[in-house]
Amino acid sequence: MDGAAPEPRLEDLKVPPVFAGLRVGLFGGSFDPPHQGHVHVVETALERLRLDRVWMMVTPGNPLKNRAGLPPLAARIEAARALARHPRVVVTGLEAGFGSPYSWETVRRLTACLPAVRFVWIMGADNLGAFHRWQHWRRIADAVPIAVVDRPGYTLAALSSPAARALAGRRIPEHEAASILDAPPPVWTFLHAPRSPLSSTALRRAGVR
Repeated sequence: MDGAAPEPRLEDLKVPPVFAGLRVGLFGGSFDPPHQGHVHVVETALERLRLDRVWMMVTPGNPLKNRAGLPPLAARIEAARALARHPRVVVTGLEAGFGSPYSWETVRRLTACLPAVRFVWIMGADNLGAFHRWQHWRRIADAVPIAVVDRPGYTLAALSSPAARALAGRRIPEHEAASILDAPPPVWTFLHAPRSPLSSTALRRAGVR
């Protein structure tokens, strides 16, 4: 039908191929639009956590945000794929394939179906500040390690957030960050790196998509 939103490819809704022992970072977001700040988080995680893959999981829509005007999933997947041209980065719409926008449900399904894969949840410091508002956020923390990558202007708010305080005793020093994939959750680390000031919100306000 003319004017209909493009549908994502069936392959983009499936869980990417894996093998036992694979170290996979899970990095979710609306990616509206994707930008170099996202690439910075991904590349920092790949290097500092010694990951084999990062899955950029393009969500159907953030339950905590207004989805009005959100571009179609297929368009955001293609935009993220065009930006994240790295051999160890996989862009996927698997959450739409699961039929749920909630991260705890994504983590539950992946860890149950792929117990031989070592997953780590990746987020920017801005998301740690709001992590306690996510549905069943403790289920995520209890299921997989978490790596937080610093973002300009969010460091202090993130580290003093309710979630950070609740998990303070389970924080791994940054110089041991790669070890969190072998540690029983809840466990997390905070990664400092050259920080990107870009944000999707600022780009949307500037009319960039």
